[in-house]
Amino acid sequence: MDIARIQTTPEEELLSRLRQTRLKGHGQPLIYQNARLELARQMDPRALFPAQRYVLREDFVRLEALHQLFKGRGVDIFALEGAVWFHLRQEDGAEGEAIPLLPPVVEMSREPDGRTIPLINDGMHRVYAALRLGKRINVVMVHDVPEEYPYYAHALPNGWDDVTELDALPDDFVKKSYRDPQNYKALFRDFNAVFPGVQKQRKQSNPASLQA
Repeated sequence: MDIARIQTTPEEELLSRLRQTRLKGHGQPLIYQNARLELARQMDPRALFPAQRYVLREDFVRLEALHQLFKGRGVDIFALEGAVWFHLRQEDGAEGEAIPLLPPVVEMSREPDGRTIPLINDGMHRVYAALRLGKRINVVMVHDVPEEYPYYAHALPNGWDDVTELDALPDDFVKKSYRDPQNYKALFRDFNAVFPGVQKQRKQSNPASLQA
């Protein structure tokens, strides 16, 4: 794996574009239109709460490799001051398509037990890689999300202790504890619409009753 070129998007533009994020359902409102977004620097990964019950080994191994590649170009992917777009060099020497890399997105989320906690919305594998490497990480912190449109899953009860490393997603593996199991995708934040390619399509492992 070789990086052919890196382009940067400054903090102000990153936050401005993220404000254009829409929900998948509920009329597709601009979920962050009236929220407060900030780049929170040097966060302890253990202070951030996961909602996803798994990480894929191939993904965090790839991120650790990217960390070393970017480091050689003077960029720390755990301390991004904005977004970056990078092109991998293909076998024929040509540049591949631009791939976006953002700081993880974390929302201050109201949980059923009454706590308001920093819940990882996007970038789970990067936060996990930072945790494994003993590094702090820059994240986009989102405050004052409309209460009627919470993140679509609850925080894991035991935090990182509830996260399992997997080589592949087993069939019928329930990825998250969904707030609305029958229509959880309606609360999904569509970051791909503002940063195409940033959200990877994962295998559909949830039981059929949770795939609507």
